[in-house]
Amino acid sequence: MPSSLLWAVDVYGRVYSLSTAGQQWEHCRDAHLEFKRVTAVQQCCWSIACDHNIYLYVHASDVPIRYQEETYENQRWNPVDGFSDRLLPSDRWQWSDVTGLKHQPLGDFQLPSENWEWEADWYIDENFGGEPTEKGGWTYAIDFPATYTKDKKWNSCVRRRRWIRYRRYKAQDTWVKIPSEQTESLPDPFNDITCGGWEITEEPRGCLALWAVSLQGKVWFRCDINHHNPEGSVWEEVPVPGEVVQISCGPGDLVWAVLWEGHLLVREGVGRDCLKGSSWVTVESPSPGMGVVHVAVGVNVVWAVTKDHKVWFRRGVNSHNPCGSGWIGMVGEMVMINVGLSDQVWAIGFEDRAVYFRQGVTASELSGKAWKVVSVPRDSERSHSSASASSLQSAGCFFGGEVRLQSQASVLSDADPETERAGGEVVPTPEIGDAPKPRIPKVTSDSFISELVSDREGQISRRDVPPAGPSIPEEDHPEKELEDRASPAQVLSPSQSGGVDPQWSNVDLEEAQTHLTSGPGGDAAETSSLSSVATYNLALEEPYGLDEPPKWAWVSGGGCLVECHTQLNWFNSSTSTALNSSMQAMSLSITPAQTAAWRKQIFEQLSERSKREMENFMHYEQAIEQSVWVKKGTMQWWRDWKPHKWVDVQFALEQFSGVEGNKDGILFIYYTFNDEKKYLHMFINEVTILVPVLNDSKHTFAIYTAERTKQRWPMRLAAATELEMHDWLALLSVSCCDSRGIQGPPAKQAIWSVTCKGDIFVSEPTKELEASPYPTPCAQMFWRQVGGHLRIIESNSLGVVWGIGYDHTAWVHTGGYGGGFFQGLASSTDNIYTQTDVKSVYIYENQRWNPVTGYTNRGLPTDRYMWSNASGLKECTKNNTKPPSPNWTWVSDWTIDYAVPGGTDREGWQYAADFPASYHGNKTLKDFVRRRRWARKCKLTTTGPWQEVPPIPLSDITILPCGPKSTVEQVSLWAISNKGDILCRLGVTSLTPGSSSNYGSSWLHVGTDQPFKSISIGAVHQVWAIAKDGSAFYRGSVSAQNPAGDCWYHIPSPTGQKLKQVSVGRTSVYTVDENGTPIHVTLLKNVLIHQWPLVLFKSGEAQMLLINGKMRNLICLCILVSAVLLLKAVYLMTEITEHQ
Repeated sequence: MPSSLLWAVDVYGRVYSLSTAGQQWEHCRDAHLEFKRVTAVQQCCWSIACDHNIYLYVHASDVPIRYQEETYENQRWNPVDGFSDRLLPSDRWQWSDVTGLKHQPLGDFQLPSENWEWEADWYIDENFGGEPTEKGGWTYAIDFPATYTKDKKWNSCVRRRRWIRYRRYKAQDTWVKIPSEQTESLPDPFNDITCGGWEITEEPRGCLALWAVSLQGKVWFRCDINHHNPEGSVWEEVPVPGEVVQISCGPGDLVWAVLWEGHLLVREGVGRDCLKGSSWVTVESPSPGMGVVHVAVGVNVVWAVTKDHKVWFRRGVNSHNPCGSGWIGMVGEMVMINVGLSDQVWAIGFEDRAVYFRQGVTASELSGKAWKVVSVPRDSERSHSSASASSLQSAGCFFGGEVRLQSQASVLSDADPETERAGGEVVPTPEIGDAPKPRIPKVTSDSFISELVSDREGQISRRDVPPAGPSIPEEDHPEKELEDRASPAQVLSPSQSGGVDPQWSNVDLEEAQTHLTSGPGGDAAETSSLSSVATYNLALEEPYGLDEPPKWAWVSGGGCLVECHTQLNWFNSSTSTALNSSMQAMSLSITPAQTAAWRKQIFEQLSERSKREMENFMHYEQAIEQSVWVKKGTMQWWRDWKPHKWVDVQFALEQFSGVEGNKDGILFIYYTFNDEKKYLHMFINEVTILVPVLNDSKHTFAIYTAERTKQRWPMRLAAATELEMHDWLALLSVSCCDSRGIQGPPAKQAIWSVTCKGDIFVSEPTKELEASPYPTPCAQMFWRQVGGHLRIIESNSLGVVWGIGYDHTAWVHTGGYGGGFFQGLASSTDNIYTQTDVKSVYIYENQRWNPVTGYTNRGLPTDRYMWSNASGLKECTKNNTKPPSPNWTWVSDWTIDYAVPGGTDREGWQYAADFPASYHGNKTLKDFVRRRRWARKCKLTTTGPWQEVPPIPLSDITILPCGPKSTVEQVSLWAISNKGDILCRLGVTSLTPGSSSNYGSSWLHVGTDQPFKSISIGAVHQVWAIAKDGSAFYRGSVSAQNPAGDCWYHIPSPTGQKLKQVSVGRTSVYTVDENGTPIHVTLLKNVLIHQWPLVLFKSGEAQMLLINGKMRNLICLCILVSAVLLLKAVYLMTEITEHQ
């Protein structure tokens, strides 16, 4: 699982982030302002600064944020000038959008804000419907509102071409101010902000809902926030029945707000068609006498904090019932609370202002079990731990004067727990019971208070110090006075402090003056001339002191993904630090002589223990390896002949030493047929693959041999429990590997494959596999299973193996083996990691139209089921549809899927004339049936030798094929993101299989004019790709020195065929069109193929021979091939002569 961030703001207005893979708070160094509140999602973080302006922090990614601007140039033909920009008065604009209704000249396109930049100038798009156009990119039609073609005809009276320009968002990994163009409509600044709604709709990509509350209690909504417009466009006011003080929205459609009186508002009508919702509903406070001050919502939860700091949980909350059913009081006192991903809960304690995490939150127990404090240091604390006390002091000048900088923390030392008087007298450290309680500065919702320290006359008493100015309000905690004295503070000049300008933070003057130090007896004459100035450590790095924990004001977990199997190192940092310190101190006190004596003593003790244990067990018989080993069990066997049924059998595995020293074995199945005992047997060395079979009622697996594979007749067995089935599979897999002498991780040249269910298998190559003239049939290849779950897998002969899961997550092989249900000798002990995968299960709701009631679920007797699968042959309702196997668990509810091929209407319906027909999203008079697809996500958690490659989800991947003896410094690896961006992986090497060198360093984005869906790289860096419109492209000038190449060349595809997949070899390119028809492209001269695209791909199809898989018009094709070969031979002779 990739790391994610937890965001927090301390009481001094500084923003920190904590990674799930880290162990310390990282200070956001780019923040030059003080912030009040933050709200985070995975791709960005929004905040309100002390100036009440909205700021945005977008995480940097290898795939840039690009937006395509387009406009169309329109021309009409006339007898005098031909095609020109002289249009008729009734025509569209010369420069317009695709509809022709909007005037869009090139000069009218402006950048949305200063955070954008143009990538390049305007250029013409020469691709039309997957096919290249003539030079100039013009498409022709008889009139403007007509169908355009790339070919000019005699009746083509108008033409148009598309101009494209890309702009890129450049403000990443930095805080940028969101410009407000609505100065008149936004009279008051913002006070609260919340971000969510990314699960409401997938289109547009990265769509977010941002809500804000102003100081006057008004609610505002930021429109048009998505991946291509991270800043949004405008603010729209949402009417509310009262003054709102705080608001919260979850990943879905839940939006709750807190009124000034302490009541709650729930937003109804939030959906993909209306992100703002339609109306408000009032919900009473959980405590009649105490109003709510803070609310936080997730997917199916609502948490609240009342004025007495009590925490409340709202039960029964979901998308269908956003108001819930009732309140449940929880343990703990908090000042604020936040719900993150997977409904995980974060909060800030009332007493200590620490960040708390709610443990035990699961889908079945949303309220969790207990609060646990997050105790990790800040990045500045680690640097201070090794520094001296003097290095903690910093100084600066203000208003022409000098400041004496010293805090209580800068005087105390970790090594010496005692404080010293100015004259050298040592006083004991006060007892814990006499220690003062921390004074916590309050951070109000409207601003953070910052006051300067001013000089005052007179001596300042240690016990009774009048305030020098207004200080930060504090929590009312009774505290005892602590009487201790320290050495007088020193006056540092700017040069002594390193010349750094003083950075001011929010300070509590009263607390600072309480920490003042004076000379012995309180005589001001023995102190410096600035003894009347309140001392405080102005270093922005450490306002709390070394041993004082940070005080937090706000926390946001909207971008922090924590799951039940996630191992967090956030809760034991203090213990581990103390243990390391004690071990270090102990190691410093041990001399070499003591170490030698200690080793000798341990050796003697171990010898005595070994001798004692051996003597006690001498009477046992010596264990020797037997020649035959048998394991038996009771299972069920599927009988493939009549009567077909499951039969109870005795299953036995007999293993023995083979002739060549390898272990071999035989499988026996003992059954009874017509009261006669019979048996089947199968040699272990004949088994080719062991496959787990998904079955709702039984735990089954299949055993294949070469003969049974040809007959499609495997031996199916069922165990009583899933654990027993996994034990048998692991045992049989080890036995099969022992019989073939296979041990350890897969070889570099291993062949990898995945099943349609996502199981991963690997086959070790043998010399007989390609032996001539009788190679080993593929049916005799042995496949062993490897833990994990993937949808796509790619490898080469250098040991670089990558895969993609069903949730588009990229995984790289770590060099291990086993995992999953393989344990012990069947799995490696290291390089095994947790792997998760998420997939969607689809069912269809079908309806038929009748003239009385319209569309209903009453179909004809010959119709399909009203709730069915895609084919309509199997009934699949919401209640009886289960996950693919018991290993999968539901992680969402049933929702309407709008991303269906062919499009849908606003309610998700697709229409057709009858069920076995093509569907479309718009209803016509001839449409008598309709359907819509429902989706539900399920999740699988397993283990395997795979490590995740964050953070970009991928849809396709390809690796440069290399020979086993190739000396390639870097392995070319190309991929396509789930949004269609083409990426090139840098830094992938084959030094050690499974090492970090296989992961690479970063992704390099390769610019394209449209999204892609398939990519393949062949020998000598030949990169071919298929766009989503079915067109083929070739990447020119790709080499080891130039891994990303230079430009794309459009390769004409067969007429009327849309390609969907491509695979490139050394001399051939194979593609498959949308109808499943294979197409073979032969590269006539593979040695010079990488030099030819500049010459041949522009001139036509002489570079390739297209052979349709259906072999139509074979005679004409042979004539064409002969002619092309003749021309090619002449051309090759000319090229060879020129080279020689």
